[in-house]
Amino acid sequence: MFKEFSQLAGLMGKLPRIKEEFARFQARAGDIIGEGKAGGDMVTVRVNGKFNVVACRLSDEAIKLQDREVLEDLITAATNQALAKVRQSLADEAQKAAADLGLPPGFSLPGLG
Repeated sequence: MFKEFSQLAGLMGKLPRIKEEFARFQARAGDIIGEGKAGGDMVTVRVNGKFNVVACRLSDEAIKLQDREVLEDLITAATNQALAKVRQSLADEAQKAAADLGLPPGFSLPGLG
């Protein structure tokens, strides 16, 4: 019990630095980009770390399909792939930030993964 209390006290002392790192993390999130592709590169979607779609490209082949349902499925698949990549990148960045702060492995801060 004393060990946990000691860790908590140490964490409280790092609170200003944690807040500063969290602000930096949030600012960098917009620079993180995940790209998803579907249909043999017929559809490409790019999503940033703030979970905004920043680009959606359709190849000439995708447009020639003239099949709305297939195209919707391809866009959905590419978007989900891009989101998964962004989530992983954010989790990796959060783990790195936590390690830099000296937080114990597996420690989770709300909003940092």
